[in-house]
Amino acid sequence: MHADAVIWIVSLVSIACVLWRPRDIAEAWWACGGALILVLGTLLPLAQAGAAVLKGVDVYLFLTGMMILSELARENGVFDWIAGIAAGHAAGSPRRLFFLVYLAGTGVTAFLSNDATAVVMTPAVLTIVRRLKVDPVPHLLACALIANAASFLLPISNPANLVIFDGHMPPLLKWLGMFLAPSLVSIVVTFAALRFAARKGLEGSITERLSQTRLGTEGRLALGGLIIAAIALVSASALDWPLGAPTCVAAFLATALVSCRDRMIAIRVAKGVSWSVIPLVAGLFVIVEALQRAGMLRLAVQGLHAASALGGTLSNIATAFGVGLLSNCMNNLPVGLISGTAIQAAHEQANLAQAVLVGVDLGPNLSVTGSLATILWLIALRREHVKITGWQFFRVGLLVMPVALLASILVLRS
Repeated sequence: MHADAVIWIVSLVSIACVLWRPRDIAEAWWACGGALILVLGTLLPLAQAGAAVLKGVDVYLFLTGMMILSELARENGVFDWIAGIAAGHAAGSPRRLFFLVYLAGTGVTAFLSNDATAVVMTPAVLTIVRRLKVDPVPHLLACALIANAASFLLPISNPANLVIFDGHMPPLLKWLGMFLAPSLVSIVVTFAALRFAARKGLEGSITERLSQTRLGTEGRLALGGLIIAAIALVSASALDWPLGAPTCVAAFLATALVSCRDRMIAIRVAKGVSWSVIPLVAGLFVIVEALQRAGMLRLAVQGLHAASALGGTLSNIATAFGVGLLSNCMNNLPVGLISGTAIQAAHEQANLAQAVLVGVDLGPNLSVTGSLATILWLIALRREHVKITGWQFFRVGLLVMPVALLASILVLRS
């Protein structure tokens, strides 16, 4: 069998196992296992694999910082407090509660990344809706879908944003000029479509009443640290700095701030962070490098040239839907890695990079396999003994994602 064919088989099987987790083996084992097979089988030179791992340093730092910030907030009840505010202002209406949960998810996604909304905010929302005795499904779907729909509002809203631009992240003002309008459209249209899809689950009224969750001193310090971190990251983006190191520094400073009152918080945060995400991403970097070596980069460049030949808005639509659908088959992080490299190789960045990013970020709202955030969201639900099947998610995603993606692309500036 030809070496390129073996690379494709090993890589695609590894990615499939990352998505479906056979025997409940953690995603990182499958990604790193596939990468190791590629190197030990001499399908990818060790030096090239090492270079692929080093490409992701900024992403690893960004993920580390965001996970620490998210866990710090969770440990100190910040997400429970946010969900409690939403419940307190729902005024007995499941529909109003749904809107407030969606609004809170937008803010968390924008400033703490989509993974924080999917993984950390979801359990807090679930606790609230259980205590209020309302149908949890619409509110949980809101957490998952806004995690992707708002993930290109700011550069820091999604780790995939870093890999698509691959060290060429636009400064904040330029970013907002390109993506503010499409992002707002994405948020509004996703809300309207999901609100329609979940209308039966939002009927009736809330009869239970909850006392407002109070934020303790440590929680207020954690919230203050998060606000400072958000300002620092937005400032770093405005200054066109790489986001990984500032994110890590902000996370450590926020933890140190809370440690003034709670000396054990750093240990609890370290224990709560899902560190396996880092080797998972590193393994995917290696797998994508091997796929590019086996011809995927050439195919991606050809696809971009074909889309570009369509011209204008039609070109953006074809690109966004193409990478969006591919993201649901392979997960958006490897697709983002491949697309980012292909954009530079095809010299199409000015025309298609924006459409690629919108497709990679918003396209995963079609299925639970589309992004790491939605996979982790599903795992978080399973831990809480809540069952939302892949088919159930797909039926909603089929109604929500295409219309939101189309609407976002139509307002995208060429």
